[in-house]
Amino acid sequence: MAKPNIISKGDLIKSAKECLVNNGIDKFTLRAVAEQAGVTQGTIYYHFKTKEQLLLDIVQDTCESSWSEISELSNQYIISQAIESAKSRCSYDSFFHKLFLTLVVSGFNNETIRGKLGEITQSENNALTQSLLTLWSKTPIDGVSVETWGILINAIVDGLALQALVQKDFPVEKTYEELGQLFKGLTQLLNEGDK
Repeated sequence: MAKPNIISKGDLIKSAKECLVNNGIDKFTLRAVAEQAGVTQGTIYYHFKTKEQLLLDIVQDTCESSWSEISELSNQYIISQAIESAKSRCSYDSFFHKLFLTLVVSGFNNETIRGKLGEITQSENNALTQSLLTLWSKTPIDGVSVETWGILINAIVDGLALQALVQKDFPVEKTYEELGQLFKGLTQLLNEGDK
């Protein structure tokens, strides 16, 4: 295979994100990404064999970027920043969640996509668990492991995003403010139990 134009995979992912935002998922093609990036379609195919692979790489890149920013924060701000980050992507027009849910549906009939989404979800669960372990010396409620808390938090965030996608007037601000209060309450429970 011919060597591609000198453009990094990361730059192509960035162009693909811009293409998604500008054109929407319905008009998202490898040709459109090539035009957005100013490269040939061959360059796109060199890095991404299929449109699905590119979409998965966009989701993975977005998740990794988000967790990388959060992991640089001090322990006391990790959960509040994670909640802010999730809230910033929670809207009626969230391209990230439209993309993610489109891939979920595609994954029902495509084991490669399904497996990759499973890896991404597991990675998010693990990152949440590690963040919680920096805050909590043990679980705030006996019988619910910190690992399960990580899974539950991820499920809550994904569920809120789904509701925001289908309800134009979903109360994002209020819901996320109260989600923050829930975590403060759990941490208080833990601190009171340590006394």
